[in-house]
Amino acid sequence: MILIVESGSTKTEWRYISGPTQAYESFFSDGINPYYQLAADITAAQRPTLEKLSQKSIQYVFYYGTGITDEGKSEIINQVLRPFVGDAQISVANDLIAAGISLCGNESGIACILGTGANSGYFEEGKLKEQIPPLGFWLGDEGSGANLGKRLVLTYLHHELPIDLRELFIKRFGILSRLDIFEHAYQKEFPNRWFASFSKFLFDHRKHPFCYELIEKAFQDFCQLYLVKYDSAKTVPVHFTGSVAFYYSDILKRVVTNSGLRVGIISEAPMAGLTLFHKKLI
Repeated sequence: MILIVESGSTKTEWRYISGPTQAYESFFSDGINPYYQLAADITAAQRPTLEKLSQKSIQYVFYYGTGITDEGKSEIINQVLRPFVGDAQISVANDLIAAGISLCGNESGIACILGTGANSGYFEEGKLKEQIPPLGFWLGDEGSGANLGKRLVLTYLHHELPIDLRELFIKRFGILSRLDIFEHAYQKEFPNRWFASFSKFLFDHRKHPFCYELIEKAFQDFCQLYLVKYDSAKTVPVHFTGSVAFYYSDILKRVVTNSGLRVGIISEAPMAGLTLFHKKLI
């Protein structure tokens, strides 16, 4: 049996593959991010899910997730999984590798993530060949759900929201003081998740010119700061995965095309492609 784990900061999908013709078994839990969490914290938060793993005979575990920035972060995931999967072989890679496998396969292309966070990389023959490094939530993540939410909250704080939108914003979220926002931004865990929760407001009002322009500018920044800098940007397709890419695909396609790039696949999540790739082991 193979276990594939695909985790972002907001949610994690776990999928068992028992055989080439058998139905997959999938379930979800909260997101995992070893960049912010210690092994003990992840285990405590994910314990009900992890205990399910002990009930299965798992030979291979393929974990793909955000926050896997070095060997130390990979080891955190190994420490979390090992007590629950016995002698299974564990492979840990970052979420960009999952995007590349799922979207590009063995073809050349640029794989992008636009979910709670943002990332991109150029792939050839299933290998990451070039990456314009992402800068994370506070310094980058342009075009992500967290970045969209942060842009919206900033317009609220700066009293730049049009009156009609400001009234709708307060009706939905209540009156947020500067100190309320500071607490979530600087004191509570996962500020990126909290800011990303405001992205749904933008989606619901994306036809409003103010919201449309805010979304459009975020995607333009992603294209200009990352995508157009790849040497092969104009010659290979640019693929996307993630909830933001999927749900805002109409705006995203226009922006990417207007940047002189060719849009490829846009998927909500990489799990389907990962499943096709890994089930060959069975």
